[in-house]
This record gives sequence, C-alpha cells and structure tokens, in this order.
Amino acid sequence: MERGTTLFLKVTVFLMGLPVLALCILGLPAIMKEAREAWPDSWVYPIIIAMYLSAIPFYMALYQAFKLLGYIDKNQAFSELSVKALKNIKYCAIAISILYAAAEPFVYLIAEKDDAPGLIVIGLVIIFASLVIAVFAAVLQKLLKNAIDIKSENDLTI
Repeated sequence: MERGTTLFLKVTVFLMGLPVLALCILGLPAIMKEAREAWPDSWVYPIIIAMYLSAIPFYMALYQAFKLLGYIDKNQAFSELSVKALKNIKYCAIAISILYAAAEPFVYLIAEKDDAPGLIVIGLVIIFASLVIAVFAAVLQKLLKNAIDIKSENDLTI
C-alpha cells in the first residue's frame, strides 16, 4: 500500500479534534459562567471537571487512531503495534465512560431542579457511545491478534 492512502482518514481524525478543542476553550467556560449563576457550585464543578478531564482520553484515542492509520500506511497493520493502539483506544473509551458516569448524578440534580430530563439522556448517550467504541475496539483487537497469530503460524509452516 502506498503512503498517503489513509490521508482522508487522517484529516478526518484531525478534524474530529477541532470541535472538542473549541468546546474546551470557548464553550465550557461560557457554560460554567451561566451554570454557576443558576445552580450551586458543588453541582456545576464536578460536571465541568469531568468534561475537561474527558478531553484527555479523547485526544489520546485520536492520537492512537492517527498512529494506527500510520501503521496501515507502512504495511504494518497486522502487527503488535496495531493491537496495542486498539487496546489504548479501548481504555480511553472506557475512561470517558467512567468520567461521564461519575458526573451523571450531578447532571441528574440539575435536570431534576430545572425539569429537563433531556440532560440525563445526553449524558447517557455519551456514556453508551463510549462503551460501544470500547467494545468495538476490543473486538477489533481480538480479531487482529488472532489474524497475527494465524499469520505467524503460516509463516512458520512455509
């Protein structure tokens, strides 16, 4: 496979990070300012902290996806490096789910006081979407590991 065949996917991975960066720099401070006026700080800060902390595993997962695409460009898709990248993506997705699950009780308090059950649903969607990504990465990791084992057996047979 020639280099650059995954250019579109690399650009897409890069572009996925821009809205989250904009949200962290511009959106969350504005949301926090308005939320502190309406609800107690003890409800707002855990949610904002969880949202900022979830950006760390999000960008780590994007970096791992970028590395995985690099391995594909270098014809190293069926390597232990790819398995490790998928494992890291899985752990990042699990970390995001845990962070949002930890913040969900505070979202519930705000939704209950403001009579806005949609807030709870948004949090649950993020949690379950991250879990789906984690399961998908785990399945791909297992399949890739099995393919590498089969390839190794075939290389030894010939």
